[in-house]
Amino acid sequence: MKQLPGMPTVSVARAQLAGLKVAAVGSMAGYSREKFPHWVSQGAKCDTREIVLERDGTGVTKDAECKAVSGSWISRYDHLAFTSAAKMDIDHTVPLANAWRSGASTWTTEQRKAFANDLTHPQLVAVSATSNRAKGDQSPDQWAPPAKDYWCAYAESGPPSKPPTSSRSPTRRRPSWPTCSPPARPDPTHGGSRQPLRKPEQFGAGWSV
Repeated sequence: MKQLPGMPTVSVARAQLAGLKVAAVGSMAGYSREKFPHWVSQGAKCDTREIVLERDGTGVTKDAECKAVSGSWISRYDHLAFTSAAKMDIDHTVPLANAWRSGASTWTTEQRKAFANDLTHPQLVAVSATSNRAKGDQSPDQWAPPAKDYWCAYAESGPPSKPPTSSRSPTRRRPSWPTCSPPARPDPTHGGSRQPLRKPEQFGAGWSV
């Protein structure tokens, strides 16, 4: 399975996890997915979804409108195999609603758009529709992929995928997953915690706080 972009090394992931800070969860008042414009144009008639489908697939061919018409995909969350792009969802590792509760309600539309279409960090992954719907807007203390051999990568992709804001990041308890080394995965029964954030400039042009 292909490596996601921007995945941290083990040492970096541990350092980020060790830096988690506890903070209260924000309100969902005013939230809607439409406030996070996603699957925007990436040029050459391709949108964000099509870019991720090509990146995560094998032997992907596209039509004149950049739509994937053939190829094969393996869902990272449950290892189900597909040969139809229509059966794949593109999941936000950090759910949009989770980001909203953690400060995205105060961002500009441009900031939310950049977060929802981030192709430089492990924020977008091609997965089965069933696993994506099962996850919903749950954080790792509430949900983990059925594929246990992906638990470590799922946890490690969290800290660098946090939304850019100077105040807070989504609440996450640090999961103690058996396939991960203990120092990086404390007991999930011990209090909620927040993850460190990327700075806005790490998303490239267009960011301001």
